[in-house]
Amino acid sequence: MDDSTAIPRRLPVVDVLRGVALVAMIVYHFSWDLAYHRLVDWDVAGDPVWRDFARTIAASFLAISGLSLVLARRAGADAGRYAFRVAKIGAAAAAVTAVTYAMFPDSFVFFGILHMIATGAILSAPLLGAPAIVPALLAAAVSWIAATVTHPLFDAPLLWWVGLSTTTPVSNDYVPVFPWLAPMLVGVAVGRLVATGRIRLPSATPTAAPLRALAAAGRWSLVVYLVHQPLLFGLVSVAAGVLPTSPAVERARFVGECRAECVRWDDRPGYCERFCGCVASSLDGTSYFSVRGGDPELGTLVATAATTCRTAEDDAGAEAPAE
Repeated sequence: MDDSTAIPRRLPVVDVLRGVALVAMIVYHFSWDLAYHRLVDWDVAGDPVWRDFARTIAASFLAISGLSLVLARRAGADAGRYAFRVAKIGAAAAAVTAVTYAMFPDSFVFFGILHMIATGAILSAPLLGAPAIVPALLAAAVSWIAATVTHPLFDAPLLWWVGLSTTTPVSNDYVPVFPWLAPMLVGVAVGRLVATGRIRLPSATPTAAPLRALAAAGRWSLVVYLVHQPLLFGLVSVAAGVLPTSPAVERARFVGECRAECVRWDDRPGYCERFCGCVASSLDGTSYFSVRGGDPELGTLVATAATTCRTAEDDAGAEAPAE
């Protein structure tokens, strides 16, 4: 079957799916903002459930983008329009990099979801008219390479976007080509199946208000993406300046951050849990957890507690009988 199937430039169902992904993304970013400002004790950045949630959202956006590229081509989008679309997303990605560098210089977004969508659109362009099996096989190859290949060559910062470095760069949103080109190629493969009539998507405009709202958000996804996080971050920042500090939340966040840092230099089973619990217990009864982010005047006390707890753990380990 060829590309003779009539397909409109936009399918409402694709906009609805993109709208659903936007809602999930907003939920994630709002939760991240709350955790960053220490209003909740959720470990959004480190908890495996939250990380899988974020990965699912990213994969959804990329797959939908791949599908949309095929549908746009099938509906008659020429090279000039395609290039303009890529340039627009690339400009938005550059803006995200600039803003996050100003706000988070140690973890700014140098290659996030928008960077990947723009890059993926360029890399996928030759495949938009290929048989579905071609992008599907390439997606499998990308996934396999990402899971099995690393090389010090890609440790150079200028090559971090590739995704094959031996260590993971620090960034608030890191979506490199390997493995994230794979879901975009899957979207291209699905798009080819739609274009040839092997998969049929509903073309009717939704009538239910929630679906219409999702479709509208999906049509303006780039604007929603660029606007929602600065707005949410600003609102949560204001709330953090007004709401009282929760010592329980501060303590939980302290222990979580301590464990995340501890495992970088000591991976003995149970060591970091005991060490960080010891330090936190040493700070109980002080004013440290009464200040959001910790009382800076007690920094020396924290260092002393860490030294004492580390020494105690090392002594306990030395006294433990060998198995």
